[in-house]
Amino acid sequence: MLTIEKMETIKFSPTEKAVINYILEKKEAIKKMTIREICDDTFSSPAILIRIAKKMNFDGWSTLKEALLKDFQYLSSNFSDIEPNTPFTKNDGVTTITNKIASLYQSTIQDSLSLLDHDTMQQSLDLLLNSTEIKIFGNNVNLLITQDFAHKMNRIRCYTSVSQIDGEQLFDAVNCRDGATAIVISYSGETERVLDILPILKKRNIPILAITSLGDNSLAQAADCVLNITTRERLYSKIGNMTPNISIQFILDCIYSCVFAKHYDENLDHVIQTSQLCDPRISTTSIMKELH
Repeated sequence: MLTIEKMETIKFSPTEKAVINYILEKKEAIKKMTIREICDDTFSSPAILIRIAKKMNFDGWSTLKEALLKDFQYLSSNFSDIEPNTPFTKNDGVTTITNKIASLYQSTIQDSLSLLDHDTMQQSLDLLLNSTEIKIFGNNVNLLITQDFAHKMNRIRCYTSVSQIDGEQLFDAVNCRDGATAIVISYSGETERVLDILPILKKRNIPILAITSLGDNSLAQAADCVLNITTRERLYSKIGNMTPNISIQFILDCIYSCVFAKHYDENLDHVIQTSQLCDPRISTTSIMKELH
């Protein structure tokens, strides 16, 4: 949950709400504003800003301001030409819709890339590369996306499985091998069936790699490492789960590619040899033909 969204869940006084509305209106302009300038413009006192920060569990105005500026910067980047919740309208034709979906994909990939940083990605790779097995937990839709990732990882002998039977996830968490790592996926980070497995994984000392939305949520708080999904869509009022799914797929492909690159030559030889042995396909299309 973004800090801006969290503001909407907390009960503020009319005076506090007026200051918040001013801040949300000014957006990134607050970066250069002093407390006194904000108070003068809103006819309030510095104590109001401190109260707002405390209600949101921040140490003070400075830390709240920093979090808000991150939100403003994130929300102002990418997606300038497309609305993630309703990327097309009822009056759009086939060509317009396909072009808009292409733009949605491009914006989502760029947005997802902006949320990845080297150190966090390296931390996630260290967890996975040192694991005896990788177990994936998530919601039904998210689990469908992970099937291809698990397939590719198993092809390079990084043993990965998906906990996909509803009602069995708690058992799968209990039965993780010693030395396993859990990848837990949830857009909101607050899905009950996902949160239920976290205490079990913690008790088993299974490291948790979370793939979830930007900001503060229960899954992120419990995780050992967090990779953030594009956070643009509302939970329900939208055409479909498009940007989160694209973002999850992109992140998983990045993880797989980095794991593959760790032993690049060995993995490439293994994939080619096993494919030739187990899947001897042919093609009449020249671009698809093998060179040997």
